[in-house]
Amino acid sequence: MNFEQQMQQALQSFIVEAQELLASMEQGLLGLEAGADPEAVNALFRAAHTIKGSAGLFGLDGIVRFTHHLESLLDQMRAGKVETREDAVNTLLDGRDLLAGLVDQVAQSGTCEADTPAAQAIVARLQSLQQPGAKSGAMVTREAMPRQNTSHDEPQTVTVLPQGAAATATWHISLRFGPDCLRNGMDPLAFMRYLGGLGEIVGLATLTDALPALDVMDAETSYLGFEVNFRSDVSKEEIESVFEFVRDDSAISILPAHSRIGDYIELIRSLPEDDARVGEILVQVGTLTRKELAVALSTQQQEQGAEGSHAPLGEILVREGATHEPIVQAALDKQKQIKGKLLRDSQMLRVAADKLDILINLVGELVIASAGNALHAQRSDDPAQHEAAAQVTRLVEEIRERALKLRMVEIGETFARFQRVVRDTSRELGKDIALVIQGADTEMDKTLVERIADPLMHLVRNSMDHGIEAPDVRAARGKPAQGTLRLSACHDSGSILIEVADDGGGLNRERILAKAVERGLLSAEAAAAMPDADVWNLIFEPGFSTAEKLTDLSGRGVGMDVVRRNIEAIRGTIDIQSTAGRGTTMRLRLPLTLAIIDGFMVDSAGRTYVLPLDAVVECMEYHPGPRQLGYINLRGEALPLLHLRDVLGGGDAAQASPLRRNVVVVQAAGQRAGLVVDALLGEYQTVIKPLGALFAHLQGISGSTILGNGDVALILDVTALLSRVTRQASAVPSAAIAA
Repeated sequence: MNFEQQMQQALQSFIVEAQELLASMEQGLLGLEAGADPEAVNALFRAAHTIKGSAGLFGLDGIVRFTHHLESLLDQMRAGKVETREDAVNTLLDGRDLLAGLVDQVAQSGTCEADTPAAQAIVARLQSLQQPGAKSGAMVTREAMPRQNTSHDEPQTVTVLPQGAAATATWHISLRFGPDCLRNGMDPLAFMRYLGGLGEIVGLATLTDALPALDVMDAETSYLGFEVNFRSDVSKEEIESVFEFVRDDSAISILPAHSRIGDYIELIRSLPEDDARVGEILVQVGTLTRKELAVALSTQQQEQGAEGSHAPLGEILVREGATHEPIVQAALDKQKQIKGKLLRDSQMLRVAADKLDILINLVGELVIASAGNALHAQRSDDPAQHEAAAQVTRLVEEIRERALKLRMVEIGETFARFQRVVRDTSRELGKDIALVIQGADTEMDKTLVERIADPLMHLVRNSMDHGIEAPDVRAARGKPAQGTLRLSACHDSGSILIEVADDGGGLNRERILAKAVERGLLSAEAAAAMPDADVWNLIFEPGFSTAEKLTDLSGRGVGMDVVRRNIEAIRGTIDIQSTAGRGTTMRLRLPLTLAIIDGFMVDSAGRTYVLPLDAVVECMEYHPGPRQLGYINLRGEALPLLHLRDVLGGGDAAQASPLRRNVVVVQAAGQRAGLVVDALLGEYQTVIKPLGALFAHLQGISGSTILGNGDVALILDVTALLSRVTRQASAVPSAAIAA
């Protein structure tokens, strides 16, 4: 891989990281509206700082300049100089959106244009919110740096040390910035100010030993070093992340308070200054007391070259009476926490989605090949081949499960995006709407998560525009002024159930039917007798809308039609439940994955079908009775039946049914029914293959699969079949059911 390819790959990594940070910034800013949280403001500042620093590495000056203004306001907010008001949050949100647009431009073209009128307007708003004359801690100019002594023979050390600093030390940070630090756009004092935002700089020594004579000094070369006594409860890796942009060409050491003797001695010897002088500096900044330093040096002399030279300094100080056991134990516990977190972080690996897609496709082919191998083994009389085929099948099944889990992601990230949508849209509509998220940890295939984003957007906007009433209308109806929109997800019978529910006025049956009659979709007589479920489904008709006026959000009659087509394209269904005056619930039922499922094979009229195994409850022998009208008695419960031979056909019409048939009890969407089949063929790992365009709208069929012998079997859509059973049941008299 050449340098250009490496840079392109690094740029793609920056884009992905920036998009993730921008998403977290949006959630953090929305959270600030509920109340100021210092840690949330710090997290926002760190995110902006990371984006700015990374953009600078790729020469994206437009992003660097604009992000600097965001960073300046956030820096003053975390310092308590600017209040977390609504106008500040709104401005930061607009700035975050513009920054996201700049990152998208980089993703598409490799460059971005930041000095647009829109960007300048947001910069003006950001600057108007800041205190006059305040400077950002992330962009301190070189002129603002303290004047240093230019004498090489008598270097100056500036020390800030409150009384009792040694007892409050948490970390000691030793910094020797690289000579090209300033040329690369990095300011040493900017890092010091940023570090101060993570905790408290208890002691600071600025070392100017490396400064040359004035006549040979280069103004763009960094000569300064720093020794810092830092108090904070952050982890070591968080401190390291502060200096990640200068790590390669700088000497950086971070030691917990009361570290091992060997660590301090190693630090002293690694620094370019005289050993005795460095030890004195550690005392001056408050990292060590003179007694602690004396104990450390004495122990190092006594145990020179022995294993004991690596004994913890904390233990020796306790023995000498220089410190207290609780402090040492707290430091040791903190080190263990840091090591554990580093270990967990090192186990994470980012993988491109297209590589996972290729892996899943190959696993699917492996499943088909394994099924063919198992079929050949069954036809053989060799026990060893049977055992080998069974072992391969078990391994393939485990590989399949592991591979599918790689693509499973929590739906909470998708739901969280709608917090901003609900916030902005409700204000645009003049409504007060709260978003409630449930089941955010529900996992589903990443491909499905991406494909339901647009349908969910239509449903959420429709609920806010048409469903939830204005505050005065809600007050007149005895409701709280604030409406509630609920997004929830859960697993149900081998599928994902997603609900978009509101507590608004519900769907207007009369208005929907009047519009349908007006458009000629049905007659007035048919409209009067139509059940509610069929009335609600009318809103999915192309071009159907009951909106009284056209808005930016709805009224054109295309949104709900798009929703249904997109949901059906991924083998999903959508159901509506609405109660006048109480609200509407949209239920989306989606498959767990679009690739591979556990199936249960059955035979009907000489054809092989596959049922999703998660929908199968039990199987039993079918004993038809003379008085049965599509029902059987299942342990005292009337179970409706559906004969696949009658519904799906197959075989010779005159061919008689086998003497022994079976009932497969299936369940989905809270409904249960029995499917009458000719034979049970057992479980089967099913690789889902999409149907062609000619068969895409078949009712009751959701896809196909290839069997081990090369034949094609259809995968049944249990939800659609149960809907058919429900329609048939409504036509059966209740007296016949009781019989």
